[in-house]
Amino acid sequence: MTTALQDLEQALQQALSVNLVGLQSAIRALTIALVARGHVLIQGAPGLGKTLLSKSLAAAIGGNFKRIQGTADLMPSDIIGVHVYDTARGEFVFRPGPLFADVLLFDEINRAGPKTQSALLEAMEERQVSVDRANFSLPPGFLVIATQNPRDFEGTYPLPESQLDRFMLRIELDYPVRTSEAAVLERYGAVAVNGGGEVSAISPVADEQRLAAARVCADEIHVAPELRTYVLDLAQATREHAQIALGLSTRGALALLRAARIEAGLRGADFVSPDDVKAVLAMVVAHRLVLSSEAILEGTTESAIMQRVSGQVAVPR
Repeated sequence: MTTALQDLEQALQQALSVNLVGLQSAIRALTIALVARGHVLIQGAPGLGKTLLSKSLAAAIGGNFKRIQGTADLMPSDIIGVHVYDTARGEFVFRPGPLFADVLLFDEINRAGPKTQSALLEAMEERQVSVDRANFSLPPGFLVIATQNPRDFEGTYPLPESQLDRFMLRIELDYPVRTSEAAVLERYGAVAVNGGGEVSAISPVADEQRLAAARVCADEIHVAPELRTYVLDLAQATREHAQIALGLSTRGALALLRAARIEAGLRGADFVSPDDVKAVLAMVVAHRLVLSSEAILEGTTESAIMQRVSGQVAVPR
């Protein structure tokens, strides 16, 4: 019998496959983020379908989509909005910026300056923004999908630790396998006015009722005390590791547990196992870790250290 969680993922996989090829694991990660109301950071080289993935997701949930391009001269008011004087009403009126969307794509977020990056902190955590001592609520399902260029690209600003910690998941997009890339060339290789094949329209398949049912299903998945201890042990191990300067936060430990519960539900289980935790470990934890200077000089990655840590922590039986 298919659960509400599995039904949601199947609907999203089917809908997004109309435009996307070979991104099933990324769509599964976005399903986890949707159910958990978490934000997503996508890292990869340009031209791998990050923008199309975000626009297709917004269409699949029937949400309002907005896009921000990160540049060095982007200011906080450019994304939040400003008060302008309305001559007809004789008063200043707030004109919301692109931040007020159901799905916000912040493209190349690490090309924006630190001041603009910080403008997202309140929005991502509290789903509201403060402008001139007034609070403005964002849509209830507000979801940020930010794309990030690899750190060795020129003209990028590293995201601060507080910003990274607010992204529930980080998805690593690599070059597609040859069969998937061949399918992309066949589908979108036509010569057209816009320089490529037509992108198909996606009908909404994940309304609020379907999302609510999936969230109820996730809440009902059992978490044993030993499993919570396992998550705490993993967090503690990152804080004590010699190559990690800043380990997993409490917010990160909560995100790990929530993602593991949804992962368990997506495989049809009614309880969380250590394998569910390991399945989401890299995308929940790796981007939150700050490596020591020695580890950076050695060329070690966060994902590699996280694999070592998970191998050192005892798995509950």
